[in-house]
Amino acid sequence: MSLEIVPFVIGPFQNNTYLLADSQSGSAVVIDPSFESEVVLPFAMEKKWRIQEIWLTHAHFDHYAGAGVVAAAYRPALPVRLHAADLDLWRSGGSARNFGIEFDPGPEPSLLFTHGQKLMLGEVTLEVRFTPGHSRGHVVIYCAEAKVLFCGDVIFQGSIGRTDLPGADYETLLDSIRTQVLTLPDDTRLLSGHGPETTVGDEREGNPFLS
Repeated sequence: MSLEIVPFVIGPFQNNTYLLADSQSGSAVVIDPSFESEVVLPFAMEKKWRIQEIWLTHAHFDHYAGAGVVAAAYRPALPVRLHAADLDLWRSGGSARNFGIEFDPGPEPSLLFTHGQKLMLGEVTLEVRFTPGHSRGHVVIYCAEAKVLFCGDVIFQGSIGRTDLPGADYETLLDSIRTQVLTLPDDTRLLSGHGPETTVGDEREGNPFLS
């Protein structure tokens, strides 16, 4: 398996930002670059990986606050992918004003995720799954070959995403988890936007929100 995953726990909200690469081709992407994502760049350079795109699971500000610095490290600037249903949230600053935070958002997303879309990272295939509930346009990104799901803020170890934010809905989130996460094999690794990794099987059995 040529997919390499490098997590970075960064920023004031302890976000998990992920650098993914196909080690055979050197093609790479960054998922959810948070504050302080400049730390990703020298690591990619040392590995001789070329970042191709930035992928956002959703448009809350802490998940794209570092997109500007990552995108600007390349010429032309790296394109950003996001689901169309979260574009308005992105354009409004991703709720950053609620925290009195200002930041450079980087380039507006120009590539749009769709449910069931297949993404190629070198020779590695990943699948987009639409999972609204935490935000209107949240997606998760699944790699069956690597048995891993990048799940943003949909589900965490022992918990689920917040639904007290604009555009969020509790029942919609639970439906997304049941249909798009818990349908995956039990040994699928869940790499969330915050906190430690877990598995589908562990959350099916032990997550109090899913009982």
